[in-house]
Amino acid sequence: MDHEGKALAADEVDAHHERIVGLASVHVRAVVTWLAIFPLVALGMCLLSLIGPRWNPVLRALVLTLIVVPTTVYFVVPRLLSLYARAASINRRKKGMRAMKRQLKANH
Repeated sequence: MDHEGKALAADEVDAHHERIVGLASVHVRAVVTWLAIFPLVALGMCLLSLIGPRWNPVLRALVLTLIVVPTTVYFVVPRLLSLYARAASINRRKKGMRAMKRQLKANH
């Protein structure tokens, strides 16, 4: 994200100390990335043990990462972040509605 000529990470604030709305924090992105990678690596290791049980471990790691990294980066993580954003949006709306109801009750 570019802001006033400076690229900001999702958990950084701009010059006015305002967090950019809509971006997942670095912590959320780390958890989402782990949730995407772990099952793919586990599945890939099981499949590679069937396909190439005698392969050199470095060759196994090469083949595994050639498949897992692009799959994770281009498909899995964006979908998980999309689901997270949708859930966060719903949560923000619910909080806003509760606050509005409290405000209305306080005014009466």
